[in-house]
Amino acid sequence: MVIFNYETDFQLENESDYEQWIDAVIESEGKEPGEINYIFCDDEYLHNINMQYLNHDTLTDIISFDYCIGDLISGDIFVSIERVQDNTKEYEVSFNEELLRVLAHGILHYCGYKDKTEEEALLMRSKEQEKINMFHVEQ
Repeated sequence: MVIFNYETDFQLENESDYEQWIDAVIESEGKEPGEINYIFCDDEYLHNINMQYLNHDTLTDIISFDYCIGDLISGDIFVSIERVQDNTKEYEVSFNEELLRVLAHGILHYCGYKDKTEEEALLMRSKEQEKINMFHVEQ
């Protein structure tokens, strides 16, 4: 079950389309969807979480807390909409594409993908694009 929570003015349109896509992303990795909570927030909200739980004094686009048990994918994924908006300029992509990348990124971490080394990051980017391509809703 995918649940979307909003700590900012941002609101997803057609939440059910995103829910179906996220379930499909999980299943495409041979995993089973559990409870996934997405919390959309601003930079300040996510920075506070970054400081409190990870002791990182930096801005980030996503923080995920993994509650997976075996192949059952569950967790809380915090997404800074401000960082997503800034990333669109840096990566020269649409807001929707960057949002999908970030949403998939958290799920891919739960599925075992890392991004600490250059090799891991390249695989992560490839997987993100593969998952973005699975989203077939008219934007």
